[in-house]
Amino acid sequence: MSVKNYIFVLTAGLSLVAGASRLSAQASPPPGFADPDFGPTVNKGKSAPALDLINMKGGDRPVSLKEVTIEQRLDSQLPLDAEFRDETGKTVPLGSFFGKRPVVLTLVYYDCPMLCTQILNGMVRAAKVLTFTPGKDYDVVAISFDARETSKLAAEKKAVYLKRYGHPETANGWHFLTGDLKSIKRVTDAVGFRYIWDVHTAQFAHASAIYVLTPQGRLSKYFYGIDYSPKDMRLGLIEASHNKIGNPVDQILLFCYHFDPHAAKYTYFALGLLRVAGAATLLTLGGFVFIMLRRESRQKGSQAA
Repeated sequence: MSVKNYIFVLTAGLSLVAGASRLSAQASPPPGFADPDFGPTVNKGKSAPALDLINMKGGDRPVSLKEVTIEQRLDSQLPLDAEFRDETGKTVPLGSFFGKRPVVLTLVYYDCPMLCTQILNGMVRAAKVLTFTPGKDYDVVAISFDARETSKLAAEKKAVYLKRYGHPETANGWHFLTGDLKSIKRVTDAVGFRYIWDVHTAQFAHASAIYVLTPQGRLSKYFYGIDYSPKDMRLGLIEASHNKIGNPVDQILLFCYHFDPHAAKYTYFALGLLRVAGAATLLTLGGFVFIMLRRESRQKGSQAA
């Protein structure tokens, strides 16, 4: 083999070694990751990268959204003896927010960057339309399901939404709570609220809803999504209060509307409409008969005279 050939072989070998070194460096996981295929094992802080968000491994993400759900448990009793901290840091039993009025409950976490904010925004939008007053006709209770969150964060969140509601005089009707994992789990289990921690995003994966409860702490209505109908909330609160709030018109509406648990909203109730129509018809006919009988009686009296 000539010297020229030796030089060619040596150069090719060095090129292969250099290329392999570059590939090896590229295949090394970034800081905070253990898998050579870039699969993150644990996020070290919320600023840690999450490369699999764009599915770089080519497989499904390990977080199973089948575990993220809300299972309706109507008439289930909340654990009123579970202890939480209010926005002032005082430890109180959950039952201290029940007993007098129906309650609108939200399960959120205050540091949530997206969905929880939309849930609270939607609840406040509906509350601004309602003629019912927090602290007088019903109470609002928000519970953080992130056991790491503090009363200070809860107080900041309450200030934001009380200002957005626009009636600071109702502050005693708004309660933003935090608690330990045991108390949180007791409430989420009672409600049927299932959520998981996603290490890829360093956030909780969860569904969205608000819940209406009776003054005794029993689940009465579920309203899903992030937009809540003021009409549905009003009727739900009236039913949860056992008709202690509202007016006669609301009672008529409850004849005409029926709550569909599957759709989680009030829909027209045909039988109720028929009942109302029948009652109106009977009243009209009864009034007509009464007028005709009275007129006939007057005519007979005039003839006798």
